[in-house]
Amino acid sequence: MGAYQRIKDYTLVKFASTALVLLASASDEQLSKITYLAEIIPQKESYKEKIRWIRELFRQGHPGLQIARRVVKEINPLHRHKIIQNFIINQLLVGTNKRKEFEQRTGTYPPDALLISPTMRCDLSCYGCYAGYYPRDNDLPLEVMDRVITEAKEMGIHLILFTGGEPFLRKDLFSLFEKHEDVCFQIYTNARQIDEQVVERLAALGNAIPAISLEGMEEQTDKRRGKGHFRHCLEVMDMLREAGLFFSVSTTQTRENTEVLGSDEFIDLLVEKGCILMWNFHYVPVGRAPEMELMATPEQRNYMRERFKHFRATQPMLFVDFWNDGHLTKGCIAGGRKYLHITASGEVEPCVFCHFAEDNIKEKSLLEVLNSRLFKEIRSRQPFNENQFRPCMLIDEPAQGRDIALNYARCFTHPDAEVLFTELADQIDHYAHQFKPFADAAWEEFQLNKINKGKAAAG
Repeated sequence: MGAYQRIKDYTLVKFASTALVLLASASDEQLSKITYLAEIIPQKESYKEKIRWIRELFRQGHPGLQIARRVVKEINPLHRHKIIQNFIINQLLVGTNKRKEFEQRTGTYPPDALLISPTMRCDLSCYGCYAGYYPRDNDLPLEVMDRVITEAKEMGIHLILFTGGEPFLRKDLFSLFEKHEDVCFQIYTNARQIDEQVVERLAALGNAIPAISLEGMEEQTDKRRGKGHFRHCLEVMDMLREAGLFFSVSTTQTRENTEVLGSDEFIDLLVEKGCILMWNFHYVPVGRAPEMELMATPEQRNYMRERFKHFRATQPMLFVDFWNDGHLTKGCIAGGRKYLHITASGEVEPCVFCHFAEDNIKEKSLLEVLNSRLFKEIRSRQPFNENQFRPCMLIDEPAQGRDIALNYARCFTHPDAEVLFTELADQIDHYAHQFKPFADAAWEEFQLNKINKGKAAAG
């Protein structure tokens, strides 16, 4: 990087840091003006579009204003600084330019984030766990993770997600948080390893964000995770909130808990506890004892999409629905398009729910993996459907998923992982057919809203 670019990036960082700190006291009008300045920074048009979208939400008095102010007001100064520096500036503003420059140099556009499983060991044994059949005797070596994160930063990736297994069983993860202080880490965790000492270490570092797994309220969570687990999670949330630490919650939607996850009671509880982001994943019959009966019905999947629309318009929280938000990501994000998953054995999967691989990160660089035959084939087919409410090659376009898994992967990454593509194939096809009318109606509504907004803007 030349001296001019370094000076330019430094100037942008100082400007963005100052502007974002002003969020705490800025008026709504001033917040809108800040977005005009932020729009100048990223080179990629898709990021400029997102900033313009945020500006429109601010103008409408959207709860997003409260979210921004919660980040600034409710978290401790170090943690606030790290979120602003590492996520907003390094990842979103300066990072998008670095990723674009990397593409110009190499011909490969990097993903936005990496998902890594440091271990598949876990202190729980939840039924239906997507990771339940992975080998547990191999942890991903610390030096391999360090090397991958370093390579990611060179590409402009400053968002690393850890899952597992239970990541906090790896006590050496804290050395990665400390060494890579310019990265924003999120750790999907069952929270059983989080105590006051762990919270103190997280507060002292500032760049690691727990994402606590819940199944709903006490009845649903304890049924799947064990008696007393829900209460423990609430205690951990209280400790994190009192320490001024940002945290999120991760849920797995099944046929059994959909109504609870979509209830006002559940979301109100998360807001009260200090949660600022909810990740919703759908149960997919992969991993431990796959059961079609656990999958949310097409009606329930559509219900959650509608509920998230409601929550986004009314609650001071962020909401991400891994499948139903395909229209926000322009389809499937797997195969290195926007993310990938590295297992504890080093196998590089297209997605955490796609349990097949071609390459092992212990043997190849991140760039080589991104240019593997498997990943290039996946990206060449994306989006798998023009209807972006049907983004997934596993459950929405399963014929595509079967072809890719059976003909382009080197291996399945744990015993019986192929069941989704063999024994369950007919049932998955039936599910996709049943969900299609709901997705088609949602896509038609989405397209119509875009047309109407365009006309309103032009008029």
